[in-house]
Amino acid sequence: MKPIKSNIAIMIMAAGASSRMGIAKQLLPWGKSTLIGNAIKNAKESNCSNVFVVLGANADAIKNSVGLKEEAIILNNDWESGLGSSIAFATRSILTPAEKYDGILVLLADQPLIDTSYLNQLITAFDGTDHSIIATQYTHGNGVPAIFGASHFLELQQLNTDSGARDIIRLHTEKLLNIDPKGKTADVDTYEEYLRLVEYSM
Repeated sequence: MKPIKSNIAIMIMAAGASSRMGIAKQLLPWGKSTLIGNAIKNAKESNCSNVFVVLGANADAIKNSVGLKEEAIILNNDWESGLGSSIAFATRSILTPAEKYDGILVLLADQPLIDTSYLNQLITAFDGTDHSIIATQYTHGNGVPAIFGASHFLELQQLNTDSGARDIIRLHTEKLLNIDPKGKTADVDTYEEYLRLVEYSM
């Protein structure tokens, strides 16, 4: 593998209230850790430059469990406005004059099968192409995990709907490279889905 040249920040989205679950799903056990702990571990072991965790509902409980430095935790008090709001707030928070990122990788905390290998596949693809968006391929379109190049940072900051970054992906199909996740995109919205994934991963 050639050396990674791009400066990529990973934002782990964990601000939701888990309303369909009834409990803070980010803290559900996964392996020797939790769903959020698993996402952080995979992100920190990847070829990214920095890892940030975006919190909202249940922020105190999650914050106390993750063991991250304070500057790596982003608290969106307006999390109830939806995923787009959290992405926008987090993007504004991490972009500083001192840090020039080439891209931002948006990762969900509730997709535990997304591993370090897949994150590196996205980063390597971004590093080796002129495409400004590297997205994950789904049956009915493309979505996150996805990397957005610097030319899309303003659009990320302007998101305000619950559809998150998918609107940006749909607007720029000519700049898009999609990656087949090979079955790793299963997410946890209900306790039944969680139990099925735990059984699958064993």
